[in-house]
Amino acid sequence: MAALGWLTPRRRSATARSVLAGEASAEAARKTALAEAPPLAGTREAEAAGAPAEPEFPVAGDDLAAAFFDLDNTVMQGAAIFHFGRGLYKREFFQRRELARFAWQQAWFRLAGVEDPEHMQDARDSALSIVKGHKVCELTAIGEEIYDEYMAERIWPGTRALAQAHLDAGQKVWLVTAAPVETATIIARRLGLTGALGTVAESVDGVYTGRLVGEPLHGPAKAEAVRALAAAEGLDLTRCAAYSDSHNDIPMLSLVGHPYAINPDTKLRKHARTHDWRLRDYRTGRKAVRVGVPAAAGVGAIAGGAAAAIALNRRRK
Repeated sequence: MAALGWLTPRRRSATARSVLAGEASAEAARKTALAEAPPLAGTREAEAAGAPAEPEFPVAGDDLAAAFFDLDNTVMQGAAIFHFGRGLYKREFFQRRELARFAWQQAWFRLAGVEDPEHMQDARDSALSIVKGHKVCELTAIGEEIYDEYMAERIWPGTRALAQAHLDAGQKVWLVTAAPVETATIIARRLGLTGALGTVAESVDGVYTGRLVGEPLHGPAKAEAVRALAAAEGLDLTRCAAYSDSHNDIPMLSLVGHPYAINPDTKLRKHARTHDWRLRDYRTGRKAVRVGVPAAAGVGAIAGGAAAAIALNRRRK
């Protein structure tokens, strides 16, 4: 009967840990963005993407505005953390049993659509145990390779064009994700975005300790990260935009004056219609909307990725 509790939606508000996670993520994002060269507007990739934004928005030259994009199933098909896990498995960071367990955790979370504290703790501990003792620079370098291997072809062109519209208007564009901030920063840089807010894993002398700063950047923690970054950057949130596929990001979407539901799950679609938020759906199949699974493509990637990784391992033997 305890497992049935996973199917019961829970509402979470900001806690001290989520505030800490948000502030740590904002600080990490700003440091990284300052170290990177400014993004180039009007890339050929964006021109080919299509799906222009509404004529009146974003407003060109509004330096008090910025855009915040969720990553998984909003900018990219599937979950970034799983694609990263596939790459680590390929490099023999962990065994097949751990891959299967990790894939199940990701699939169950997406299908159930709830945030069970014990389940999320287990998933977090699994991910942290993999990187504990490894150097930050080592995993960052591997992350660059994994982006090319698994992520580059999974970027939604329509969402990419929306982000480019903000860049062309002279605004900063940030990813906001529960994925590790190092992984998120790589994706943001590859897409020409300003930077990324992500989960901050603690490191000492450049080596991961296996602990987080606060908690994963998810739900209310995302809103706290956006709030902290906006304060540090001097932004007016009523003039900012946010984009997400998940009802879990309603706290973040509600912070800004221009919320968008992108490839929305059933709960977010309903909330967006009730509050007159704009919607965009770049999925080719409508089944994902009908069954209420925001990550139909992501779950498929999980199952397919697990099978592919196991097959790869068998061929090596």
